[in-house]
Amino acid sequence: MFAAEFEPAQANGRRRSPRAPVSLDAKIGRGGLDRTLCRVVDLSIHGARLQTYSGLRAGTMIWLTLPQIGQVAANIIWADDFAAGCQFQTPLDEDALQTLIELDQPVGKPG
Repeated sequence: MFAAEFEPAQANGRRRSPRAPVSLDAKIGRGGLDRTLCRVVDLSIHGARLQTYSGLRAGTMIWLTLPQIGQVAANIIWADDFAAGCQFQTPLDEDALQTLIELDQPVGKPG
C-alpha cells in the first residue's frame, strides 16, 4: 500500500472585496409580473447575499433591482432554501455601493 502525508489547501479567508451588512428591500425579475421581492442582507461591489421568498437555483442568472441603483444582472452562485448568494456580472462602482450602504443607515441619532 502507498501512504503519504499531505497538507490540505486552506483559503486565506479573504474575499475579493469587503462586505457590508445591510437590510435593503429589492426585487428579482425584469418587467411587469415576473418580479418577486427579496431582501439584500450582505453587499459588496462583486455581489450580495439575499433572503428570498421563493427558491432560487444555483447557476441561474437573475435581474436584481436595487434601490436607487436600478437593475443589475447577477448569477446565483449558491442557494439554500430561502437564501442565496449572487455575483454581479458587472461589479458595482464604489459610489453605488456607498449609496446602498447609506440607505441602510439611520437618518439621525436620537437626541
